[in-house]
This record gives sequence, C-alpha cells and structure tokens, in this order.
Amino acid sequence: MRAYGERCAVTGLKLINGGGRAEVNAAHIRPVEANGPDTIHNGLALSGTAHWMFDRGLISLGDDLQILVSRQANDPDGVRAFINRSGFAIPPIMGKDRPHPQFLAWHRENCFKQ
Repeated sequence: MRAYGERCAVTGLKLINGGGRAEVNAAHIRPVEANGPDTIHNGLALSGTAHWMFDRGLISLGDDLQILVSRQANDPDGVRAFINRSGFAIPPIMGKDRPHPQFLAWHRENCFKQ
C-alpha cells in the first residue's frame, strides 16, 4: 500500500478513515491460492469496491496499466465513472515497483470476463 502512497490505483482516491488509516487494501493480481507470489510486483493498492471488481473479473489491467472494463459488467458506464479520469491505473510511486506484465496477463486470461 505504501508503494502506491496509500492511494487506490483504480480510482485515484486516498481516503483516510477516522482512525487515520487509509481505506485501501493490498490486492494480489494473481492470487496466492493460484501460485501467485506475495511480492510487490504481484500487487495493487485498491479500495474495497475496486478490489471486489478486480477479484471478480469485472475490471482488469492492460500491460500499459489501461483499466479494462468487462462487457459483462451490469453497469459499464457506472464502472467507467468510478475509475479515475485517465482510464489508466495510477502506478506505484517508484517505477521499479510496477506490476509485472506476467501477472497482469495471468489476470486477464484467468479472471477477466471479456
């Protein structure tokens, strides 16, 4: 989460709760249960709703971090309104911490609902 400045990579929001903690989760791109490593290159900082949509394949990321919206989303316009205006995930602060294309490809091929 620190690699992303505690900001959701999909929405761009940095929301801090009343206890001073960021409302963002560290999310695996390729789940550990599917032999995904617990490394920074296999992770994203996501808000709760973005994490839910990513895990269910309603959104994914291209190798260039473009946010892909599934045609199976029941409200694709709502999803597009939810993501940040650029249409690309906000990368980590340090370029060396970017998600690895291998994990992004795995997510598109195994989770994303085309």
